[in-house]
Amino acid sequence: MKPDYLQATDVIDWDHPQVRSMAQQLGDQAGGESMAIARTCFEWVRDQVRHCCDHKLNPVTCRASDVLEHKTGYCFAKSHLLAALLRANDIPTGFCYQRLTFSTEKPPHILHGFNGAYLPEVGWYRMDARGNRKGINAQFTPPIEQLAFTSTLPGETNFAAILPNPLPIVIQALNPRKTWNTVLYELPDICPAEAEKHGLNQPPSSL
Repeated sequence: MKPDYLQATDVIDWDHPQVRSMAQQLGDQAGGESMAIARTCFEWVRDQVRHCCDHKLNPVTCRASDVLEHKTGYCFAKSHLLAALLRANDIPTGFCYQRLTFSTEKPPHILHGFNGAYLPEVGWYRMDARGNRKGINAQFTPPIEQLAFTSTLPGETNFAAILPNPLPIVIQALNPRKTWNTVLYELPDICPAEAEKHGLNQPPSSL
């Protein structure tokens, strides 16, 4: 049995032929070294898979293989594909979440999703393949994290956990029967008081 952070699941379906093929292609391009593979996969998902809100794209995707097929998705969906590509290259990868304000400095709040990967050289390292645009400049710069967003406003939180599986409320929100703009106004939120029951306060341990 592989560790939880390497498992193929219904959503993180790295055993799908197209996902395995892309993972091998990126791994070969990187030369087979874990740090280089992580960088190559991160930059590919960040730059080649378009964030559906930035580009106003359908369909709404969730499963890694669907994100790869359609080359679009929310931050959560992009994190599912990045996890699949890294796990296929034997790099343990999980899921991280922030609580951010939706569009102003006041509520409502929404979750934002990205990844944490275990790299032998630095341990757990968080990376955000959401996609860069004006005002967002996420990079792969270990051991320094350079995420898409900071959690500095009242009510915002950078949850400590790196979960082995995506949050169920995230999976439920990414309903393929809906459009990107419908999902935008139904994005999930978890307040800090409820973080414990979702496992979001537990810091990751060494593998």
